[in-house]
Amino acid sequence: MGASKARYFLNVIRLIIISDDRSNKITNINLEERKGTPVKNAVNLRSVDLNLLVFFDALMSERHVTRAAEKVAISQPAMSNALSRLRMLFKDELFVRTAKGMEPTPRAVELGMRVHAVLQQTTRLMSSDVQFDPATSRRDFSARLSDLVGILILPRLMARLRTEGPGVSLDTIHLSPEQTIDALETDRLDIAVSMGLEHTSAIRSETLFNDRMVCVMGENHPLAQGRLSLKQFLSYPHLRVSMSPTDIRFVDRVLAEKNLERNIALNVTHWLLVPQIVGETDLLSVMSERAARRIGGPGFVIRPLPFSTPSFSWQLYWHRRYEHSRAHQWLRTQFHEAVAAAPWLLSAPGQ
Repeated sequence: MGASKARYFLNVIRLIIISDDRSNKITNINLEERKGTPVKNAVNLRSVDLNLLVFFDALMSERHVTRAAEKVAISQPAMSNALSRLRMLFKDELFVRTAKGMEPTPRAVELGMRVHAVLQQTTRLMSSDVQFDPATSRRDFSARLSDLVGILILPRLMARLRTEGPGVSLDTIHLSPEQTIDALETDRLDIAVSMGLEHTSAIRSETLFNDRMVCVMGENHPLAQGRLSLKQFLSYPHLRVSMSPTDIRFVDRVLAEKNLERNIALNVTHWLLVPQIVGETDLLSVMSERAARRIGGPGFVIRPLPFSTPSFSWQLYWHRRYEHSRAHQWLRTQFHEAVAAAPWLLSAPGQ
């Protein structure tokens, strides 16, 4: 099994190196070893320093030669030399200098996610899951979290990781529901926290905590006092978080069934913008009650929605390939323990 995995990763690396940016297609090569038959366009990995992929990944994350060099513990001149070799290898500038610093070219962006995924998989290949010890592990996990979920559980989660796995690190990214499932299935993501994701039987899930949607506004809003009616709810413009599946499922679809819709005046990508914007405008917004009570300060008004919509559960998602992985089981436990240590997540919604 180990040998077959190693061959797989080497073949993936070959594909990365010879992929054609202009056609956005991978050169057609035969990945199977056929004795005595040369493979057309194959890359001789013996002639390629695979450490260059590590250096490329550092440059993609840091967008700065000196910081990238520090990240992988080499000198700045050595990183500059590596960048020159990478440009020759991929026949592209990869990074260009702008007023904002180093920016990746379209070719580098195309390569970035694939290279990072291969390096993560190779790291897992070289480490024994059976011998995983959180106290000594240097494992780097990746998790899909929105800023809304992050504000609810990341502080407690990281407090646990610093104690239980001080060498373990966590990379968080925010993806759309469709991108999240794709990243789990293609092994570009270890775990995800979301709700109501549509997926195949290859994806597993567990409930973390329950929640419900509420309407929020500033304290000076004309609707801040008294009971909120459906007519009033629809009469004012709304702020919507565009990457959120909760708004669509628990608000817009419910209204659509009644042949109604909100007037969306502003779409944003981050939940943490909501309190400030509704506090200074007449916009209404709909968000998780757990998050609203956590991030809304003085002057932030929370009202029940003026129509019936069910409560929901925030779920932990992972691929079944890691169902019995000792490292993943440990990570999932840390998420559950972090929630258990946050009493504001365990009370019934509305209390």
